[in-house]
Formats: sequence, C-alpha cells, structure tokens
Amino acid sequence: MSKLKRWGRDILILAFVMGGAMFVMDRFRAPQAPLAFASQPLHTLDGTDVTLDALSAEKPLLVYFWASWCSVCRVTTPTVARIAQQGGNVISVALRSGDDEKVQRYLQARQFPLTTVNDEKGQLSANWQIGVTPTLVVINKGKVVSTTTGWTSGWGMKLRLWWAARTA
Repeated sequence: MSKLKRWGRDILILAFVMGGAMFVMDRFRAPQAPLAFASQPLHTLDGTDVTLDALSAEKPLLVYFWASWCSVCRVTTPTVARIAQQGGNVISVALRSGDDEKVQRYLQARQFPLTTVNDEKGQLSANWQIGVTPTLVVINKGKVVSTTTGWTSGWGMKLRLWWAARTA
C-alpha cells in the first residue's frame, strides 16, 4: 500500500473516531428542556416578553446559551449574530454575564444585534440543565429537535435549522 493511501486511510479512521466521540459527548452533555418550557414567558433586554412556542411557530428557532466570560463563545457568537442578521430565527440567553446594562453594553460593543434574554443568576440555564457554554438548541413548533454543545460551525447551525424545517 502506498504511503499516500495509508495516510488517507489513517485520516479517515481518525475522522470517524473523532466524529463518534463528538456524537457521544453531545448526547452526554445535552440539555434537558424543563416541563412547559415553550410557554414560559421570557423577558428580553429590549423589554419584550416572548415565548419559545411563539418564536418557533413559523420556522425553527435557534436558542443560543452563551456567556461573556466563555472563550469558545467569543468565537461562536459572531457566527450566531451573522445568522440572525441574515434573517435566521435566533434568540440568545446570556448566562451569568452581569446585569442587563452590562450585557447590553457587551453586545453593542461587539455589534451583535441579538435578541437576548439575560439569565443573570443562571436560573433559566439551571432549569435547562445547561452544563456547557455555548449550548445551541433548535426548537420547532415548541419542541426541541436538536441540541449541541461547544463550538459549532455556521454551516452546522444552518444545517440544523434547515433539517428542523424539513422534518416538521
């Protein structure tokens, strides 16, 4: 077997093992939606009360749990903000990132126009059993259809939203 074929085979095996490990870790770290989560009113930084049920009624909703102190979130948040700017259905939840004014300043300084719920004390995230930031949850018609934790590519997020729309 040539050296190039051996490297190709080894890279393919490594990719398969890493993909399997990531799948298992996602299942292990997956958040658990609390009962009646879809109808629970959430108060956004702009003063609006929303429900995940209403936000996900027309098209899948990406719920993005993040924190200002999270290093992976610093890489992921610009991608989430870009999806929102492109017309994606997105709401973010700022986990223990300070009071409303501090979170608002953080978002404005980085030019992230995200509809955001401030989870200042972490109670909302605790109810969802969020153990890792960032965590992304896709909700369609009030039901959780996909979750992932840690870094996710923009294509990965868009693919999850697309898939949720197709499987409804």
